[in-house]
Amino acid sequence: MISVTNLSKSFRVHRKAPGFRSSVRSLFRRDWHEVQALKSVSLSVGAGEIVGIVGANGAGKTTLVKCLSGILHPTSGSATVLGHVPWEREDAFRSRIALIMGQKAQLWWDLPAADGFLLLREIYRIPEKQFRASLDELTAALQVEDRLTTQIRRLSLGERMKMELIAALLHSPRVVFLDEPTLGLDLTAQRAIREFLLRYREKHNPAMLLTSHYMEDIERLCQRIVIIRGGEIVYDGGLREVLDHYAPHKRLTVRWDEAGMDGLPEDILPAALGEITGTEPGVLHAKVPREKAAEAASWLLRRLPVADLNLEEEDVGSIIEALIRK
Repeated sequence: MISVTNLSKSFRVHRKAPGFRSSVRSLFRRDWHEVQALKSVSLSVGAGEIVGIVGANGAGKTTLVKCLSGILHPTSGSATVLGHVPWEREDAFRSRIALIMGQKAQLWWDLPAADGFLLLREIYRIPEKQFRASLDELTAALQVEDRLTTQIRRLSLGERMKMELIAALLHSPRVVFLDEPTLGLDLTAQRAIREFLLRYREKHNPAMLLTSHYMEDIERLCQRIVIIRGGEIVYDGGLREVLDHYAPHKRLTVRWDEAGMDGLPEDILPAALGEITGTEPGVLHAKVPREKAAEAASWLLRRLPVADLNLEEEDVGSIIEALIRK
């Protein structure tokens, strides 16, 4: 559905020099330099995939989404979405994609969502029966049936984002671009939108490209991630492979009853089974090799009156941040 080959995008940027004289001089002669936002990016996304695009601010994530949705024209390279060249912006292409941006709204602020949906029905020429069926399905899934006649400006941020999702999906797009869809939302709204997107993908099988700074979005929605640094792809693969390759350890936390114990034995955890990273009264924290996790847990269960034992993966966000910094 999405195929990208050696896509590059550069911008001419005015270099601002500090000082009053430099500011005056720039009115007559500006110093321009080129910033490369994307550098030979290649990837493909198939039907039913939700691919997470991850990177620091300014890495090129939104630029990539804008190129693939037809907003920006790349400097070089090629791309096809549903067999169309995005920046040619053919009607057949635009009627089969959706772009949802957490920082930009498409519904009118002073109108109720229901009126905006009627306008979109006319724009996309959605048959009345299909429109009603899609609207009923989406409003029920997002639980906003009773808010359709409320002005957009009177809705909460989470409700507005749900209405934006409905507006973007009314015409049943085959490719969906999600640029920070949960930005600024509270935890309940974030969770509701994640669950909705998973159910929507399962039922309609579109290709989805997701950018987000919330690692929980990536963990919950994406099995595959693309990490971008400085406009270049530095990793393209499964989220599980990132953990297996870049997080060879698990975090082990043990809590026990201190009654009758006079401190911890010196050899409480052999070096071959892991490394103790911290202790508190009745609590031990350790880092254990992934393949030794079960053995380390069994060892501690035999030597301590364990009340609770917890094995956790390394935090995905920290791993990805470390990869970006490398």
